Amino acid sequence: MINLEAPKKAGALINQAYQAAAEVFRPISRKYDRAEHTYPSELDMFAALLDGLNSSGEGGAGAAGVRRSGSDEKAKGNRNGANLNVVLGTIEMCWGDVGLLLSMPRQGLGNAAIGSVATDEQLERFSGMWAAMAITEPAFGSDSAAVSTTARLDGDHYVLNGEKIFVTSGERADAVVVWATLDKSKGRAAIKSFVVEKGTPGFEVVRTEHKLGIRASDTAVLRFENCRVPAENLLGTPEIDTAKGFAGVMQTFDNTRPLVAAMAIGVARASLDETRRILTEAGVAIDYDRPANSQHAAAAEFLRLEADYESAYLLTLESAWMADNRKPNSLQASMAKAKAGRSVVEIALKCVELTGAYGEESLLEKWARDAKILDIFEGTQQIQQLIVARRILGKSSAELK
Repeated sequence: MINLEAPKKAGALINQAYQAAAEVFRPISRKYDRAEHTYPSELDMFAALLDGLNSSGEGGAGAAGVRRSGSDEKAKGNRNGANLNVVLGTIEMCWGDVGLLLSMPRQGLGNAAIGSVATDEQLERFSGMWAAMAITEPAFGSDSAAVSTTARLDGDHYVLNGEKIFVTSGERADAVVVWATLDKSKGRAAIKSFVVEKGTPGFEVVRTEHKLGIRASDTAVLRFENCRVPAENLLGTPEIDTAKGFAGVMQTFDNTRPLVAAMAIGVARASLDETRRILTEAGVAIDYDRPANSQHAAAAEFLRLEADYESAYLLTLESAWMADNRKPNSLQASMAKAKAGRSVVEIALKCVELTGAYGEESLLEKWARDAKILDIFEGTQQIQQLIVARRILGKSSAELK
């Protein structure tokens, strides 16, 4: 039985994350939106606090992995664990600023990949490392199976060649989890992920991109030319299992998609909270005890947006709860990402529309710019709908494209 109320034991975490968002993120949000590519040094001390929280096993507003162990499989009853805690914390932090959260040291999407598919030895070896994740290439966007970056085994190293684009924290992170193929002729099953540390010969940060939103976060283009990576830096198994196919590396998304959905929920709630304040000050009353069609048009529109927010919020909590309870959550993760990504864009833009010039004086216009990427990265809206359709209809990727 799933209860989609936030668990009481997460109350302290939610409050701490909210306080950090209000006292640390909000005051510097506009500063780093304007100073694109400048590292927010204020985050260093806060990141150290998060490291301590995560090492305690309770989880926080950062990256975590979906791991399945024998002891977890035998656990009785419902679990509210690290995945739900991370989602709840992320919502609060992104109520403050999503770009700053993406700039947090050692909380990158690559860390979620390591947490999901690394061996116990790799988990220990890469502990404390800030890892970005590099998937997209100039020749493809949403079709992750089209990876053309190659990894050729040469002795006790893999030699990587290729280029990656749109890598969040690609310049600042200590390492990058790179998706590459061991054998292009064997299709999806040959795609593996490798931890490539900064300073490795043949690894170059080509440039950082200028962006519409999340400007506090850096987004980089990376190039690998005969880059030699130790064989033990391959995450998971080096065997090409055509029966298992793409499942190994794709397991990462079971965790990161609820995380991105949580980011969207945080931005959406920030927009709604600010819009409620502005409407109230303007004399527009929002009455939950009256039908929407009998209220001010702005109030009726606000109620519609809030209902959209609630549905996305519940889907996101469900996908994280399923990961904690070791239930397959690929469908729910894509549903949450699709719903939250689409909702945050509409909510943020509508809030700017409802508040008019007042929105320019607050952070509303910034949140509208930040919102769009949340519907794109970690799988676009269209890809999420395709995944949902495949799961519901029982079709393979070859049967339903």
